Amino acid sequence: MTASAAEEQGRCVVNVAAASASYDIIIGAGVLAQAGEKLAAVLPGRRAIVVTDENVAGLYLQVFSQSLRAAGFSLADPVILPPGEETKNFSQLQHIIESCLAQKLDRKSAVIALGGGVVGDIAGFAASMLMRGVNFVQVPTTLLAQVDSSVGGKTAVNTKQGKNLAGAFYQPKIVLIDTEVLKTLPAREMKAGYAEVLKYALINDPAFFEWLDGNHAAVLSGDAAALSHAIAVSCRAKAEVVAADEREEKDIRALLNLGHTFGHALEALGGYDGRLLHGEAVGIGLGLAYGFSAAQGICPPEDAARVERHLSDAGLMTSPPFAVTAAQVLEKMRGDKKASEGKMTLVLAKGIGQAFVAKDADEGAVLAFLQARTGT
Repeated sequence: MTASAAEEQGRCVVNVAAASASYDIIIGAGVLAQAGEKLAAVLPGRRAIVVTDENVAGLYLQVFSQSLRAAGFSLADPVILPPGEETKNFSQLQHIIESCLAQKLDRKSAVIALGGGVVGDIAGFAASMLMRGVNFVQVPTTLLAQVDSSVGGKTAVNTKQGKNLAGAFYQPKIVLIDTEVLKTLPAREMKAGYAEVLKYALINDPAFFEWLDGNHAAVLSGDAAALSHAIAVSCRAKAEVVAADEREEKDIRALLNLGHTFGHALEALGGYDGRLLHGEAVGIGLGLAYGFSAAQGICPPEDAARVERHLSDAGLMTSPPFAVTAAQVLEKMRGDKKASEGKMTLVLAKGIGQAFVAKDADEGAVLAFLQARTGT
C-alpha cells in the first residue's frame, strides 16, 4: 500500500531511507494501543524501558505499557522526567543512562521515548550512548515532535552556551504517531507545533502553504482529516530531506533550520524557562528570516508580509514575550551550531517556498535589521 493510499483510509506509512538506517513512520488514530505489535515486528529483543515526562505519564503511560506487555515485552521501571525544556540537560541524561544500567538492560533492549521533543531528544541521546548504542523508538505525543523532532535522528541536550550543542545523529527503529493524543494537547502546544508544519511549506512547498493558508484553523482545532494531512505532508518532506542529507553535510538538511537560528537565539535569551516554547521561537524566527530576506532585497516584501500575516492569523507569536536587544540576539546567533569557521550561516528565502542556505551572512546587516525590529 502506498503512503498516499494509506492516508485516505486513515492510516499512513512514510518510510525514511537514511544512509545509516531505514525505518517507517506510522501515522494514524489509535496507533498507541497497537504499539506492542508494531514494536515486536522491528525490535530484536523484548526488554524495554519507557522514558516519558510527568504530564504524558499521567495520560498515556498505562495504555502504552499494557500494549507492550500484551505483545510479550518485559518493561523496566519507566524513567519519568520533569516536563519542560530545562529537563534537557546532562544531569537528566546521566539519570536515564544509570536507570537503564541499574535495571540491567542489554544491547538488544530498547529505549522508548514517549513524549514531546524534549523527551525524544534526551532519550535518543541516552540510547546512542548506552553500551555504544541500543535500539531506540520514538512515540511523539506533541504536534511539534510528530512533524519534526521525532523524525531524522537528531538527538541532543542543551548546554549553557546554547540549544542542542551536545548530541548525536541516531536513528530510531520506528516512529509511531497517534493523532488521537493531540486531543489532550493544550492550544499553546498545538500552535507551537504548527510553526514547524508551516516551516515545511515555506522551505520548498508553496502549494502546501496555500493549503495551510486556507486550512490552518482546521489543523489547529484538531480536525482529524486536516491534521492527518498536515502531519503526513510534513513527515514526507522531512523524510526526503533526511534521505538526501542525513548528517547535514550537503546544505540540504540545513534548509530544515529555516527560522531556527533566530529562534534558538531567542530561546537561549529566555533561559528555557517556559516563557517561549521552541515552536513559538521557530514561528518568530520564520517571520524574522523572511523579514531579513526582504530587507536585503532577496525576497519580495509582499511575501514577507504574507508570512507575518499568516503567523498572526494562526495566533502564533511574532515577537518574544520578554525584552531583548539586537546585540544580545546577534551574540547568541554567533554561537549557533550551524556557524562555520566563525562565519554565520542563515537559511533565507527568495520567496514563499524558496528557501536557501546563505553562508557567511553579513553580521552588520543582521544587526541593523534586528535593531530596526527591536528598537534597541
